Amino acid sequence: MADETGTGRTFPNQIDGTAAPVSAPKPNDAPDLVPDLATQPVTELVDLGQSLIAQADTFLTSMLRPWNAYQFGIALALWALAHILRTLLGPPIRNWMGTREGWPKWRMRILVVVHQRLRPIFFVMLLWTAVIVMREITWPSRSYILGIIATLATAWIVVVFATRLIRSIFLRRTVRYGAWAYVTLHVLGLTSDAARLLDRAALEAGEFRISLLLVVQAVVILGVLIVVARFFTSTTSKRIQSNEDISPSMRVLIVKMLQISFYGIAFYIGVKAIGIDLTGLAVLSGAIGVGLGFGLQKVVSNLVSGVIILLDKSIKPGDVISLGETFGWINTLGARYASVVTRDGKEYLIPNEDLITNQVVNWSHSDDFVRLDIFFGTAYGDDPHAVRKLAIDAAKGVDRVLSFKAPVCHIVGFGDSSVDYILRFWIRDPTQGLTNIRGNVYLALWDAFSENNISIPFPQREVKMLGGEMPSAPD
Repeated sequence: MADETGTGRTFPNQIDGTAAPVSAPKPNDAPDLVPDLATQPVTELVDLGQSLIAQADTFLTSMLRPWNAYQFGIALALWALAHILRTLLGPPIRNWMGTREGWPKWRMRILVVVHQRLRPIFFVMLLWTAVIVMREITWPSRSYILGIIATLATAWIVVVFATRLIRSIFLRRTVRYGAWAYVTLHVLGLTSDAARLLDRAALEAGEFRISLLLVVQAVVILGVLIVVARFFTSTTSKRIQSNEDISPSMRVLIVKMLQISFYGIAFYIGVKAIGIDLTGLAVLSGAIGVGLGFGLQKVVSNLVSGVIILLDKSIKPGDVISLGETFGWINTLGARYASVVTRDGKEYLIPNEDLITNQVVNWSHSDDFVRLDIFFGTAYGDDPHAVRKLAIDAAKGVDRVLSFKAPVCHIVGFGDSSVDYILRFWIRDPTQGLTNIRGNVYLALWDAFSENNISIPFPQREVKMLGGEMPSAPD
């Protein structure tokens, strides 16, 4: 239809779809000749939606053709046959899997996933068999729809097996549905139309424009880069942790720096790939700096303290420490806290700042040797020379007491009712506990003294009842 507006545009009629002319503007309506920039994206979005609806209508109309309807019927029949095969073969396969007790766990997991997807697997196998047979005995066009269904089903199964590598259930489902949507659009040849539709659904404010297409691209690109960064981080961390030539504290520090570097590079590449100008983040970084200075002082203090601890190697994973009433060994060193596990199974998360500002006893800072002292007393009638020898021999016979650092026993004083001694011995595994080894040494002393008639005095009191009558109480 000829353009009667002088602008080179025609508009579809809302009733019959034909192009309806727009009357020429009057001279006093000159400002209306300027297109409304606010409504133009909406108009384009509506036009694209109508175009997709028209294509869908054409596709549905073609489905009414006899051979296309036959292909859908064949697909439904094959799905029913796949369901029957799943019902018949599922239990025997399950019983066979129960006999594979010696197989590795990863192989058994694959078998479980395959068993859970037997119906679609049978369906794909039957579809491709039908497509190959029909292409040999009839025209290729009469198996075109079946070929599309088989391609889609195959792609969906591949996506299911690929996403099983993702541990997070929410992330796995998100990736799976997104991959299914992309594969479906790609097979149907609608990726460009969908991209235009997402790009035109946008918010604009001055020079700022964000569309659904940009959001989808950002999620996909950043997600892939973060997964790659996480893979490299975990792989590198395992190699560093297994390197005995590097001290434990330096291993933790190197791993933390690698994590920051890999994730930072992934974020930078992702932001640049989607076309976001990083100079616009200057104001945001300034606001974050102010927030760190006022509201996150403790967090920053713990982060800096953690770096200092790793650099000066004062505390490292595996060290046995005492902080106040907490005694245990360092399990992990985090960016904000240190995990200390006690003998009773409790795990304390101690802020790194406390490890810097408070007095910490590191039982294994320079070496693993720890000296323990126990005190005891014997009666004045016992030979102190024999007591010292018995105490040393008893300590040597206890497990975990070191023999090359021989125990020693000294007299430390003459008490009111006993001769007081101190017994000192060394161990090199404080993580196994201190109270239990002291108890074992005390028990060995008891056995040795009992066999040699060495007495351990204790306070005794005698109460004597004097004769005579008790004085009566005054009235």
